[in-house]
Amino acid sequence: MRVAVITGAGQGIGRRAAEILAERGYALALNDLRTPTETLESVSKLGAEAIEVLGDVSDEAAVLRMAESVIARFGRADVLVNNAGISCIRRAEDLTAAEWRRVMDVNLLGPFLCSQAFGGHMLRQHSGSIINVASIAGLLGVAERSAYNASKHGLVGLTRSLAAEWGGRGVRCNAVCPGWVKTPMDSSAQDEGHYSDTDITDRIPMARFASADDIGQAIAFLADPALSGFVNGHMLNVDGGWCADGSWDTLRLKQR
Repeated sequence: MRVAVITGAGQGIGRRAAEILAERGYALALNDLRTPTETLESVSKLGAEAIEVLGDVSDEAAVLRMAESVIARFGRADVLVNNAGISCIRRAEDLTAAEWRRVMDVNLLGPFLCSQAFGGHMLRQHSGSIINVASIAGLLGVAERSAYNASKHGLVGLTRSLAAEWGGRGVRCNAVCPGWVKTPMDSSAQDEGHYSDTDITDRIPMARFASADDIGQAIAFLADPALSGFVNGHMLNVDGGWCADGSWDTLRLKQR
């Protein structure tokens, strides 16, 4: 039995990743701040053994309790998906220090603490896969998101560092870098008037948002040593070509 731990499993990418891994026979430890009821019900219908491990990923004591619960129940951890994250859309000159710290705590400190806690068990097993859900905002600059961008750039750096440090001991570390995804986080940003569907689809060569399934399938690929066993320290863009396309708008839209 292979065991996967997924943070931020209550909705969006985390929920879909859990469902895909359940379909592939993984037992699951599902983290969120509150009971991920719908995710637990969904993976149970797919036949997966699943437990909840609630807690704030930026709280070291909570993360250690999570790891203890997973090892007590399953005896091992094979995959860690660091998916929990928050956004903060604010002009840099208006961003408060408290907002900056909270984004860094959840988006960067949290993955480090989880990687440290679960990675320790993986190192003792001499096997494991850590998958960080970063973003194309970890590869490019996006206006009005300085804290979020910085946290995701840091997560890319953490991914590469752990890949270099732990790869020789059997633990791979990679990142998925989504473009814009249709999730509750997107809906919230659009409800606040930050951008429209057309703003995004006109910028993406494939002319659509990513789905949670697109990202979940990429996570499943990086989790599986039979498919990605020699992939380590890689940033897998799942962005419909956003980062590849340097065209201006009229040239890009002319191709459709």
